[in-house]
Amino acid sequence: MVEIFHSVRLDESKCKGCTHCIRRCPTEAIRVKSGKACIDERRCIDCGECIRTCPNYAKYAQTDPLEIIKKFKYTVALPAPAFYAQFKFTVPLEKILGGLMEVGFDDVFEVARSAEILAEEIKTYLRRRDIAKPVISSACPAVVRLIEVKFPALIENLLPLDSPLGVAAKIARLEAMKKGYRAEEVGIFFITPCPAKVTEVRQSGDELARIDGAISISGIYSRLVNELGKVQEVPRVQTAGFKGIGWARSGGEQESLGEGEYMAVDGIHHVISVLEKIEVGELKEVVYCEAQACVGGCIGGVLSVQNPFIAKVNVNHLLKKYGHFVPVTEEELEIWRKAGVFDRFRAYEAKEVMRLDQDLHRALEKYQAIEKLLERLPGLDCGACGSPTCRALAEDIVQGKAAEVDCPFLLRSHMLDLAMEIYSLASRVPQTMVKKEEGGKRVEGQGS
Repeated sequence: MVEIFHSVRLDESKCKGCTHCIRRCPTEAIRVKSGKACIDERRCIDCGECIRTCPNYAKYAQTDPLEIIKKFKYTVALPAPAFYAQFKFTVPLEKILGGLMEVGFDDVFEVARSAEILAEEIKTYLRRRDIAKPVISSACPAVVRLIEVKFPALIENLLPLDSPLGVAAKIARLEAMKKGYRAEEVGIFFITPCPAKVTEVRQSGDELARIDGAISISGIYSRLVNELGKVQEVPRVQTAGFKGIGWARSGGEQESLGEGEYMAVDGIHHVISVLEKIEVGELKEVVYCEAQACVGGCIGGVLSVQNPFIAKVNVNHLLKKYGHFVPVTEEELEIWRKAGVFDRFRAYEAKEVMRLDQDLHRALEKYQAIEKLLERLPGLDCGACGSPTCRALAEDIVQGKAAEVDCPFLLRSHMLDLAMEIYSLASRVPQTMVKKEEGGKRVEGQGS
C-alpha cells in the first residue's frame, strides 16, 4: 500500500489529551496514549473533524504559503466556489477574482466553471445502463477516502470521473500552454476551504494533472481584502454562472444536473449513515448521491473564515446575481475527453485497514475475542481509556495495541480482585503456627 501525504497534523506541544477528537473522528483514527493524541495515518481521511473539535488548537492543516507562487513563470489561481461566499454578496465576483491577480497571480480559472463543465459529462455518464447505482459523487476527497477506508464495497459506485478541482487544473494548464508557456513553467494553485483538498492536491500526478500547491482560504483572505481597494480595472476572468457557484454549498451539485432521482447529504457522520444504507441496498432507486464531508458543504470547511450560515446567505444571493450559464458544447467536451481532462489520475483503491487480519481464520478468531471482551467492558464509550468506544478498545486489545487495564472499570475490577486475593493471603497462617485441638480441629497458636 502506497503511503499518502496527510494535511491534518498534530502539534503535540498543544495537545492536552482531552479525548474530544477521538469522539468525533469518523474512522476512529485517533487514540490518546501517554497523555497525547496520536493519528493512525492509514485510517485518516483528512476530513478536518479533529481540527474543528479540538479546544486546544492542537490539530491543524498543513497548507502552502502564498509565496510559493514565485517559483513559477506563469501562475494560475483556482478559487473554490466556497471562496466567493467568504465575501459579502455585494462585492462583485469580478473584483474578488481581480484581487487574486493583484496579490500576484497571472490568471484565474474558476473551479465553479469546471464544475459546470463536469456536470455535463456526469449527465452523459448517468445515461449509461451498466453503472452501479446510486452513483456517488467524487467531488469531496474526504468522502472518497472514507469509502476507500470504511466502505470498500462501494468503490464501484464512485463516479469514475475527476473532481472539479482536477478538471480545472487540466483545463487551466492547457489554456496556459496555448499562450506559449511550457507545462513546467506553469504553476497551478488551488484556494482551498478544507484539508482533504490539500491532500488531493498533493496526490495530483502527471504533467497535465499536476496541481502545484494548495493555499488555504484563511491564509489568503485578509491579504486579499486589503488588496480589493486597489483593483481598478476588473479583468474579464469571471465566467461561471449559478450552476457552478452553487457547488459551494450542499445541494448545488445535484441542482446543476437538473431533474432526476438525486439526493444530497452533508456532514461526515450523516454521510456514513447514508453509505450504510447504500451498502445494504436500501437506496437503489436513487441515481446519484452528492455527499460532502462538511456540514453545509464546502462553505463549512475548516479552512474558511466566514460563518457557514452567513456564507450560505452570500451564496444564495450570488445565485440570483449571476443567474447566467454559459453552455458547454459537445465539441468542447469531445476535445477535453481526448485530452484526458475528465480522467482520474489515481484509481480508487480499497485500503482494507479495517480488517482484523489478512488470514480469514485468524480474523474470525479475533472477532470472537472482541465479542467476549465486549461482554466484560462497561459499554459506556466514555473514552477514558484513550479509545473512542468500548468496541474500539476491544479491537485494540485483541490487536495487541492496548491492555484490559486501560479501561478504568476493568482496572478497578482487577484491583478489587487483587485486594481480595491479598486479603485472603494475609489471612492465612503458616503451618508452624497451627496446633491441633481435640476433635481434630486446627487452631492458631505457637508451635511447640
